Amino acid sequence: MSDAPSGPATGTRLRTMHPLLKFALEMGPLVVFFIANGRGGIYVATGAFMVATFAALAVMWIIARKIAVMPLVSAGVVLVFGTLTLVLQDDHFIKMKPTLVNALFGVALLGGLWLRKPLLPYVLGDVFVLTDQGWRELTIRWGAFFLVMAVLNEIVWRSVSTDTWVAFKTFGYLPITLVFAMAQVPLMTRHAPPESKGEE
Repeated sequence: MSDAPSGPATGTRLRTMHPLLKFALEMGPLVVFFIANGRGGIYVATGAFMVATFAALAVMWIIARKIAVMPLVSAGVVLVFGTLTLVLQDDHFIKMKPTLVNALFGVALLGGLWLRKPLLPYVLGDVFVLTDQGWRELTIRWGAFFLVMAVLNEIVWRSVSTDTWVAFKTFGYLPITLVFAMAQVPLMTRHAPPESKGEE
């Protein structure tokens, strides 16, 4: 769930990005982080992760001529917390980055729903068409998921070694997110407007 609303032209170009390429751009910086940590430690990995993250954003821009909201926000947090990690030589900051990002997304989604200004349609509205009830239920699920992932990251990094946390961040977080996203397909199918179901 990383595509933000856009005009017809740019939206079409973004949706034509091959799924495997999109996956590679999301997974690439994490793989770089994992490899760099194994070879040079957490501080080398943090620097490499920052470079790889912004390189991935650059590729997204070159291909789609836009950058989705969530990767952009995540990259901003990477820049701030990565810089603090390197300058202060304290790896707590980079370990807390997923907590902050997930908590931010979770609070934003649930808070927007509480204020009757749901944000998820603005993020996914150019990809999926749902009823108002469908957007509400999906927003609650994603908001809760992000908050759970924030808590999970806190538990993991405070309970295990740095290398184990890096492995979890690389090979655990994204698969969990993908499985959760796939589990929402029945809900989205159930709440698709009648005209959308007829077009399928």
